[in-house]
Amino acid sequence: MELLDHALVTIDGGIAGDFRGAVKPGGRGRRQVTLMERRDWDAAMADLDRDIPWQERRVNLLVDGFDLPQSPGAELRIGADVLVRVTGECDPCSRMETIATGLKAALTSDWRGGVTATVISGGEIAVGDEIRIEQP
Repeated sequence: MELLDHALVTIDGGIAGDFRGAVKPGGRGRRQVTLMERRDWDAAMADLDRDIPWQERRVNLLVDGFDLPQSPGAELRIGADVLVRVTGECDPCSRMETIATGLKAALTSDWRGGVTATVISGGEIAVGDEIRIEQP
């Protein structure tokens, strides 16, 4: 995992440099971008009495001070140009257990693992960009 202070987001590729964001032939790109709330990661760490860097979760974006919608179809504006649509919950995988025993369970309740999203419009994003729910 690589921490970046800015990134390009595209409709076909998700976040530049992350092969998981590319839309596969015949695919719908449901998991182009993954987002997680800082307070959910912090709560999981408190549950485990651990202090593991958030990027070990392997999500693309960590949002702070924003409540991610727990409903597929919700649209999020990130910065000035990027628009993503929530496609579902980002379920924690068994890889979380290799990081810390109990981490998968700590991220499972109440969408703590974050959300998956598809890119509707691309552009540049950067640390500190505003994120908000976009009304249709």
